[in-house]
Amino acid sequence: MNNLFRQQILPNVTAIVVTAALTGLLFLEVLILNFFTTNDISLSLRIGDVLIGITIYLKTAIDFAIYIANLMEKNRGWKHQFAIVIGTAAGNGIGTLIVLVVWTLFKEVDWLLAIMIFIASLVLVRLAEEGFEHVEEADDKYPRWFKKSAHTLHRGVVAFNKGVAPLLKYVVPNFSMRDSVATSFWSMLKISFTVPFILGLDDFAGYVPLFSVVNVFGFAIGVFVGHLVLCMLLFISPSKTIVVIKNPIISYIGSLVFIGLAIWGMTEVYHLLHGVFYHS
Repeated sequence: MNNLFRQQILPNVTAIVVTAALTGLLFLEVLILNFFTTNDISLSLRIGDVLIGITIYLKTAIDFAIYIANLMEKNRGWKHQFAIVIGTAAGNGIGTLIVLVVWTLFKEVDWLLAIMIFIASLVLVRLAEEGFEHVEEADDKYPRWFKKSAHTLHRGVVAFNKGVAPLLKYVVPNFSMRDSVATSFWSMLKISFTVPFILGLDDFAGYVPLFSVVNVFGFAIGVFVGHLVLCMLLFISPSKTIVVIKNPIISYIGSLVFIGLAIWGMTEVYHLLHGVFYHS
C-alpha cells in the first residue's frame, strides 16, 4: 500500500493539483490580456474546444511520452517522480501561456499575426515529418501501399523542412530528447521542465491557425488536461501507453491533418498580407 501511494496515488494527485493551478493561471492571464486588448478572448468553456485541445495534444505528444517514460525509468524513487510531474506540467503549461500572450498581442496587428501564423505553419509541417517517421517504423502487418504512401509523403516533407530549417531553427530550438539522469530533486525538476517547455511553445504555436474556429481558452485547458491524462497513463503503464499513441494509423492521419492545417495557415497568411498591402 505504501508503494502504491508513492508510485501511483501521490504523483497522480499532484498532477491534478498542478493542472488545476495552471488552469487558474490561464484564467487570470486571459482576464489581464482582455484588459489591455480590444478583441477579448472569450472565457466561455465549450466541451468541443477542450476535446480538440486534448486530442491534438495527445497526437503531438509521442516523443514527449517517450521522453517522460525514459525519465521515469532512469530516475526511480518517489521524489524524482514528484519532480517529473511538477516539472513536465509546469514546462508545458508555461510554454502554452507564453504563446497565448504572443498570439494575443500579435492578433491586434495583421502583419505580425501573419508572421506568427507563417511560423506556426512551418512548425506543423515539422510535426508531420515526425508522424510519418513513426509510420515507416511500423512492422509489416500494415499494407504495402500504406507504408509506401507514407514514405513518399515523408520524403516530400523532409525536403520542405530542410529548405526552411535555417529559418525555423532560430524560432523553435530543437532540444535533445536523450535520456537524462538527475542527482537531486532540483536537478530532476530542471530536466523535467526544459524539454516540455520547448514542446509547449512548439506544439501550441503550431495550432495558431485553428484559433479562428476554436475558442483558445477552452483549447488551452484541453492541452493542460491532455498532459494530465498522458502523465496518469504513463504512471499506470509507460510501455502500453507509448504503444497506443505510436499507432501508425493515428500517426499517418495526424500528419495529414498537420499538413492540411499548415496549408490553411498559409492561406490565412496570404489573406492577411493581401489586406495589409491592399489597404496601405
